[in-house]
Amino acid sequence: MSLKNILGLGLCSLVLFTSQMAHSDNTCGKVSLADMNWASAEFAAYLDKIILETGFDCKVSLVPSDTVPAITSMTEKAEPDLASELWFNANRDKIEAAIKANKLKAVSNILEDGGEEGWWIPQYFADAHPDIKTVEDALKHPELFPNPENKKRGAFMGCPSGWGCQINTDNLFKAFKGKEAGFDLIDPGSAAGLDGSIAKAYERKQPWIGYYWAPTAILGKFPMYKLDFNVPYDDKMWQSCISKEDCVDPKPSAWAKSEVRTAVTVPFAERAPKAVMDYLSKRTYKNDMLNQILAWMDNEKADGEAGAMHFLKTQEPLWTTWVSPEVAEKIKAKIK
Repeated sequence: MSLKNILGLGLCSLVLFTSQMAHSDNTCGKVSLADMNWASAEFAAYLDKIILETGFDCKVSLVPSDTVPAITSMTEKAEPDLASELWFNANRDKIEAAIKANKLKAVSNILEDGGEEGWWIPQYFADAHPDIKTVEDALKHPELFPNPENKKRGAFMGCPSGWGCQINTDNLFKAFKGKEAGFDLIDPGSAAGLDGSIAKAYERKQPWIGYYWAPTAILGKFPMYKLDFNVPYDDKMWQSCISKEDCVDPKPSAWAKSEVRTAVTVPFAERAPKAVMDYLSKRTYKNDMLNQILAWMDNEKADGEAGAMHFLKTQEPLWTTWVSPEVAEKIKAKIK
């Protein structure tokens, strides 16, 4: 064999070996993770941090952020690598544009049920009145939800002033003719006021009807029944009227389910070990479970890290389905 052939074979072998090494490299390396400023997102970030560090030997750094800054930075700078809980509905145009431009990749629905908004009554009240299952059922009975300020009318607790949901709730209240049905729309003034009204109703086992959302600690502490709007979601009506302050003639519509997903930058998706991407694609949980974790965090005055550790200790049958048995054993050893 000539020297030229020997060198050629050697070069080919070196290229093949290098390629194989690159594809067999299963190290995780550094991962930057967006740390959002609300309880469920903080929990999700710390849960990913603990599992990635303990189970996959990643070196994780948390980057304080919020939804829009995280989307912008991930799109323009490919940093941070990962946003555990990203609410799509309010920022769909930006996110979908980034996905189309091959900047972002959505890898899982972290909230299996999606984010939930709607109108609720206490579960004990629903149990006592099995005939009340829909919004229209409840609005037929203002006498069951008396307004303390005017007991001849019912009280419907709305969304706090200044929140986006106030516009939606006010317009849907109008669409379902709540005023004509005998209800007054009450402004709770703040999140604390809204939470306090539910807590007070539960303490006294009184009727209550109004706006709320999930996942939240409140729904973990106080079981609520979400009323069925009994009509389909009308995207055109929402976009043209229900979400607008100057909506003159809103029509009944169901509330849109919020899509809540995990997103990563494309460079991270391309360099991360397959096992890490598999974990991120499988990691999902239901609102009922998360409500309980958030309620525990609230009662214990615990942060997201403590909430994540509590979850890992109490929800082993769930999270062990997200990872291999070997990774699960490494995590179990850490949390004992």
